[in-house]
Order: sequence, then C-alpha cells, then structure tokens
Amino acid sequence: MQHPAPRPRWWTELPLIAIVYAAYSAGRLLVSGSESQAVDHGLEILRIEKYLHINAEHPLNRLFTRTPSLGIPADFAYASLHYLVTPAILVWMFRRRPLQYRAARTWLMLSTMLGLIGFSLLPTAPPRLLDASQGFVDTMAHYSSYGWWGGDASAPRGMGGMTNQYAAMPSLHVGWALWCGVMLWRFGGNRFTKVLGVAYPVTIAFVVMGTANHYLLDAVAGVFVMGIGLLLAGPALRLANRIRARVAPGTFGARAPIVSAGCKTSPGERIPGQRASDDSTAGADDSHPSAAR
Repeated sequence: MQHPAPRPRWWTELPLIAIVYAAYSAGRLLVSGSESQAVDHGLEILRIEKYLHINAEHPLNRLFTRTPSLGIPADFAYASLHYLVTPAILVWMFRRRPLQYRAARTWLMLSTMLGLIGFSLLPTAPPRLLDASQGFVDTMAHYSSYGWWGGDASAPRGMGGMTNQYAAMPSLHVGWALWCGVMLWRFGGNRFTKVLGVAYPVTIAFVVMGTANHYLLDAVAGVFVMGIGLLLAGPALRLANRIRARVAPGTFGARAPIVSAGCKTSPGERIPGQRASDDSTAGADDSHPSAAR
C-alpha cells in the first residue's frame, strides 16, 4: 500500500528555492565572456525564423515601440509579473492545495533547472542586444524613464550584473507563465480563473517578443522545457519518496500504530481492559467468570 507523502513544510521548501537561485547564479558566471558566441546564436535563431517566415517578434516590437500605450504596460509586465505571479501561485498552492503542491513544485523546479542548463550550454543574445541593423528596439531602455529598470532587461538601474543578459533560449518567462496558467485552470475553481489561466501565458508570450527580449523560438523552447519537466516530475517524486522512506522509515510510509491492539471491551466497561493473549490465561478467565455487578 502506497502512503501519501507528509504535508510540505516551509522550512524544507526555502532551501530548494535557494538551490535554484544558486544554480542560476552559477549559470550567469559560466556565460560570462561568451558574448560573441551568444550574439551568433541569436543571429542564427533569427535566420531560422526568417527562413520559416515566423519572425513574429519584428512586427510586435515595431508596434510596441511606436505605441506607448502598449509598450509601457508590456515593459511593466515583463519587469514584474515573472517575479510576482509565479511565487504568488506557488504560495497559494502550498496553502490551499497541499496535496497537489508537491507535484506542482517539482514540475516547476525541474523545468527551471532544465532551462538553466539551456542558458549555460546555449547562451543566446536576445533581439534587443543584436546590432541595430537587425531592426529591433529595446523597449525597456526606450521607456526606462517610466519604470525602475534601465538598459539591463528587467533589472533595476545599477543592478544589471545580477541578471543573465544572454538567457534568451529557452524563455522561462513563457515557461513559468504556462505553469501558472495550468495551475489556474486546474485548481482555480471558477470560469474567471480558467480564462485567466489561458490569457496569462498568451499575454506573456506577446510581451517577451514585443519588448525584444525573446524570439518566437525561445517561447516555443520554453513550452518544450515545461513539457519535459512535466514528464520527469512523476518519476522524480517517486524517487524522492523512496529516498525519504529509507532515510526516515519511522516518519514516512509507516502505518500508524493500532492503539487498541489486544484490548477488548467487556459489557458494561467504559475503558477497554487489556486481556492476555496466551491460551492458559484465556482458559483461566473462562473458568472463573467475574461476578455480575
């Protein structure tokens, strides 16, 4: 019989988040010094998209650049929602859906780790960091006077060194938004959350392309990474459960002790009396019944 895993605790979840952040920081250091290679990768992706006639980021970027009513909100969305909505839904799942939380968290973290591996192995310059001759405008820099960001993607001014400028492939903005959408669709509980679950990842996909932070193929790769993470989540959970059962067999997977084992209640007794289980004692009890009260 398979027993459910214990309810997750916040003091065990925070170290997992720290591990992911440490991996991201390590990836940023690995990419350092690969700027020319990252630009070559970005140009190659752009050539593939032009060949396939799917370079949707060009018209979107022109639209966002010449229409402040679209470009400015898109910049705010890119700079904030990625860091606000995802943790909020993670906390909501932790508090309101504890039985589904562990699988959801595992899916998100595995996909994130796969994305970080992609950043390290395939550093890619986003459209905004290509030469101006490619026709892209960095809307974050273009509208920087309206927000807290500068010319270093969504990082606050003066803190560009804390972000990986060449983490375009795959797009975790799109990947995380897809995860949020699935959580809202499956567990939101009403029609509004289902609509929001569809609208949010679609909106983020348009935002990352219109702001020249990602290519269309980056968004596709983000969806693909989330799919692989979903496939790996089940086996990873089962492996974690087996490890937990071996490390702490008395606290995980063990059946609760039967408190009333060996106790039987006689007629008129309020508290069960412990009876001996050996045959001789049982026989003695049968031959000398207690007097009626």
